[in-house]
Amino acid sequence: MDKKVTCPVMTTTAGSPIADNQNSLTAGANGPLLMQDWQLIEKLAHQNRERIPERVVHAKGWGAFGTFTVTKDISAYSCAKIFSQVGKKIDMLARFSTVAGELGAADAERDVRGFALKFYTEEGNWDIVGNNTPVFFIRDPLKFPDFIHTQKRHPVSHLRSATAAWDFWSLSPESLHQITILMSDRGIPVSPRFMNGYGSHTYSFWNANAERFWVKFHFKTQQGHKTLTNEEAEAVIGKTRESYQEDLFGAIESKDFPKWTVYVQIMPESDAEKTSYNPFDLTKVWPHSDYPLIEVGVIELNKNPQNYFAQIEQAAFSPSNVVPGIGFSPDKMLQARIFSYADAHRYRLGTHYEALPVNAPKCPVHHYHKDGSMNFFAHEAGKLTGHVDAYYEPNSVGGAQQNAQFKEPALKISGDADRYDHRLGNDDFSQPRALYQLFSDAEKSRLYNNIAASMKGVPEHIITRQLALFEKIDPNYAKGVQSALK
Repeated sequence: MDKKVTCPVMTTTAGSPIADNQNSLTAGANGPLLMQDWQLIEKLAHQNRERIPERVVHAKGWGAFGTFTVTKDISAYSCAKIFSQVGKKIDMLARFSTVAGELGAADAERDVRGFALKFYTEEGNWDIVGNNTPVFFIRDPLKFPDFIHTQKRHPVSHLRSATAAWDFWSLSPESLHQITILMSDRGIPVSPRFMNGYGSHTYSFWNANAERFWVKFHFKTQQGHKTLTNEEAEAVIGKTRESYQEDLFGAIESKDFPKWTVYVQIMPESDAEKTSYNPFDLTKVWPHSDYPLIEVGVIELNKNPQNYFAQIEQAAFSPSNVVPGIGFSPDKMLQARIFSYADAHRYRLGTHYEALPVNAPKCPVHHYHKDGSMNFFAHEAGKLTGHVDAYYEPNSVGGAQQNAQFKEPALKISGDADRYDHRLGNDDFSQPRALYQLFSDAEKSRLYNNIAASMKGVPEHIITRQLALFEKIDPNYAKGVQSALK
């Protein structure tokens, strides 16, 4: 005999008990529906609104919760409390993603992977929104919307366009470094567990003595690197489009918790004027021989979301979320993302998106932002500002106010305002050349074949222009691709 289960009474969203959830209200057994059937209208209206706009970029994602544990003392570089003590453990959230794919895209496609982290610190949320590559295709944000257009669907055919992608890349030599990484073996990780992450941008630290340092963040997988060839990826996608979600979710469910070792590269502030490359250029890396990796801590992901939509789809990461001791740099791409990421969340999720549970800081929050969509968090007057009459600032009634102890040291930057040509005097070939020369013959062969496969259907004049850029990296690079194209 089945054991009787006691269930709660089903209600509407307003709390009214529901007597019948199987049958609509009609005028007679076979008559038309009645507009007064508020249960039916509520259900249909909610269903129409179950989807929110997907992210324009990084739409397809996989995520989990975990911890960040400090393993080494870096207080000489940063006064951020997150790093204040070896052994300190902070709750965090990670979301991985593809850049170009839509929400329903296959996981195992050749693409850059997003690597976004949110640390719930006692001084507020700190977000790093990076990728699984240390560089990117462009260095100037004015080109970002155009670049993303090339990765999306053609407005007439509604198909992805290899011609658009290679046309843009062949006219943008700064993309060569990222292209070489994307088309190499690293272009299709087996799953997020088997790839590195990078802050990619140049950020800054400052310490208790108000000394600034430039910093790059690295997250090295402890699971080892595992990647797929084009042929292996096609076989995976033929069986499942959800291989990353299955792998990450399954590993954590079975308590095989993935880990990454966190490192930083530190550059003294004055060194930025001495390097042969622009250290704030997102298409460049800092040589490890000049600025070696310094261990900071370990990330462990050990808890799957209880509701994917609420905790991963509504998770909002932005590089504008920093804490005292961590700041920005003149990196042009970073400067633009400080605005565009938070702005995207306000559009996609709502004005007060950071009040959603997954985005809410785990420390006291006091601000004067009023009204607008999703203002559901300040039920008692004065809860956020510290006083019932403090709905503006400055005020003399005891509302929250500024505190100069958290002031960031001034950035020592000067220059005329102009639209500087970022290509003048910029070497876009040395770093991809150094990367190419690290590849074995077998790795180079796969690189050539991957590029050739992605150029299928691309007009000859665009291919010729791109080959000329590969020629500047290494003549054998161009010859290898040209041979693979035949």
